[in-house]
Amino acid sequence: MANMQPGSQQGQQGPQGPQQWLMPHWPGLPDGVGALSTTRRGGVSAPPYHDGQGGGGLNLGSHAGDDPAHVARNRAIVRAVLPAEPAWLSQVHGTAVVDVTHMHADAAPQADACIATAGAVCAILTADCLPVLFCDVGGKVVGAAHAGWRGLAAGVLESTLEAMRAAGAGEITAWLGPAIGQYQFEVGPEVMQAFLARAPDASAARHVTAAFSAIEGRPDKFLADIYALARAILRRHGVSQVAGGEFCTVSNSARFYSYRRDGVTGRQATLIWIK
Repeated sequence: MANMQPGSQQGQQGPQGPQQWLMPHWPGLPDGVGALSTTRRGGVSAPPYHDGQGGGGLNLGSHAGDDPAHVARNRAIVRAVLPAEPAWLSQVHGTAVVDVTHMHADAAPQADACIATAGAVCAILTADCLPVLFCDVGGKVVGAAHAGWRGLAAGVLESTLEAMRAAGAGEITAWLGPAIGQYQFEVGPEVMQAFLARAPDASAARHVTAAFSAIEGRPDKFLADIYALARAILRRHGVSQVAGGEFCTVSNSARFYSYRRDGVTGRQATLIWIK
């Protein structure tokens, strides 16, 4: 893992190497914790799950319609650089959190977030939804959450923080992985209302409304900033150090899978573990 330290630069990637994946620039991440986010590059999947460059894609989602043998080979490529098999979840846009520290590799529980204290790799699959990684500053507890707008509005980040603190986490930091960017995330007023309904006070409501931009000539549509919504929720629940949030999966077809852009597409993974 010497070539995969957080903050390292990305280079060219073939089917056997991780050089094209994202190593989080996450100030303060403890030395004993590893994290990465895969891209669509470096695998074996054929179109429409390919890499967008004429080569094999690294689709890691077993539910996306891809050849199961290709998904298995792609997962093996990722597993080769990890200390353990990732704890793959059955994600349903909810708020359930599971402790995967001692989970069997084939369990695939129905949940949208997980935590671990040792010996396990937390994993989230996305193709526009926001993956959020968590770590306490002591490196004792890590977590990962799948935060599409429904899960984000329903409280998946809060649930993950609660589970981590119950497992002994102290101060917690977070990293926001690749997701749909503000200028691509067109939503209706019901999305804003879902967040406003959970805003505990006027200050929180102001942060919600600030994350939605009106579209000229279309009073029933807004552009939503999912990164801003996540940051506001995290700050409100005691997470002051939040890194990441600079990518757009929809706009960067050469690097990321995007359901909104392509419809039938693969899934990238965002992972964290205690070494």
